[in-house]
Amino acid sequence: MPQTVQEMLNETNPNIKIDQSTFPGISLNSHLNFILIDKEKNRRRKKVEGEITATEKKIVQKKWDVVIMQEGTVRLLIPEVKEFQVNPAIDQIKSLVNNPNCRFIIFNTWPSKKDYPKEYCYTGMIVDESLVPDKKYCSPIITNKEQELDLINKAYKSVADKNNIEKTDNGNLFFRVEKRNPEIELLEDQIHPSELGAFLNACVFYQILTNKKATDLKYYGKLDRKIANHLKKLAE
Repeated sequence: MPQTVQEMLNETNPNIKIDQSTFPGISLNSHLNFILIDKEKNRRRKKVEGEITATEKKIVQKKWDVVIMQEGTVRLLIPEVKEFQVNPAIDQIKSLVNNPNCRFIIFNTWPSKKDYPKEYCYTGMIVDESLVPDKKYCSPIITNKEQELDLINKAYKSVADKNNIEKTDNGNLFFRVEKRNPEIELLEDQIHPSELGAFLNACVFYQILTNKKATDLKYYGKLDRKIANHLKKLAE
């Protein structure tokens, strides 16, 4: 998806350059506390004193104008994880950026395709040492997609407000497209975007970064031109 955004930018704003630090299944907290050993197998270890992670290196190497952060949706739905891991990680990331005018944005995600009812839980030992190690800390019990979307949006809003950052509206967008255009499959599995979903997300971020309309772009990537143009319209 970031590469797709860059292709879009190359057409209208080639001075904007995108870089990324992204690994499968890595939380914001893990970006700051774990050293990647094997990228292909996604093996990592906790960093020791004096070490810095790949993401920390990336953050401090340039004077970034915009930093976009993505967190696992489940982690936002468990209040204790949000309090002890997500918010502190965002605060730490902000402190590492050496541009006082940097724009920080969190990527608001969408409901998964997992069957209802559902509930997400972490044990205390995974969340924070101050919590009861074997106790389960859980999200609310979720009974339908509308409720899940509302919980997700409220969780992201609380994080954005707490950390004085912006948030996107991708969750609502995915929900609207699924309702109105069920023939457009935005997910390739239970949670991850398909090629169409990634293109739609790219349109959103292009518009955020440029304040221009995706519908004005000629670029359509590897997609059928008509489908790409329809996704551009939906992004508005």
